[in-house]
Amino acid sequence: MIESAHTRTVDSEAKAVVAWRRQQLSAAGFDTPTAEALARNPGVDLHALLDLVDKACPPPLAARILAPLEEAIEVA
Repeated sequence: MIESAHTRTVDSEAKAVVAWRRQQLSAAGFDTPTAEALARNPGVDLHALLDLVDKACPPPLAARILAPLEEAIEVA
């Protein structure tokens, strides 16, 4: 399959979004493996996670509270 410029742009933008989400989560106190898993999961509401942490909820607990029911996210 020949990769088009559009496909490369979409892939690049998706990687940039994941990197930004990972950076936001790391800055909020999530450990690296958890930040990576959460950043890659589009079903995770980043803003809700950060709101919980801003309200003094520990990052691992925030991740468990907002984890999609159909997918368990491992937290340290």
